[in-house]
Amino acid sequence: MDILLVLISVGVTVFWIAAVWKVYTKAGEPGWASIIPIYNAYVFLKIGGKPGWWLVLMLIPFVNLIVAVVASVAVAERFGKSQGFGVGIALLGFIFYPILGFGGSKYTERIQAKAA
Repeated sequence: MDILLVLISVGVTVFWIAAVWKVYTKAGEPGWASIIPIYNAYVFLKIGGKPGWWLVLMLIPFVNLIVAVVASVAVAERFGKSQGFGVGIALLGFIFYPILGFGGSKYTERIQAKAA
């Protein structure tokens, strides 16, 4: 039973890494950046078009939650997704990262203006 649990955990972890890796490569960043602590947050901010100094805000308790949601919304918008999808990335990443990584969405450098 313990071996089965370990195998499932390893499988889920590998799937998660592959999904986030794919999101980074779709955005034109190196996939390995997704597995390096702190640097992955910097690259995530870069993908969302946020300034690098926001990384300092990511290190402040409670402020980091707000910055993570704002950055996730920015990343979602750059992939052509809604703001709700961005909140989903921040709160339920284990569901939304695979959708973003393995889905058909494409990264655009600029956020496209929404039609009124």
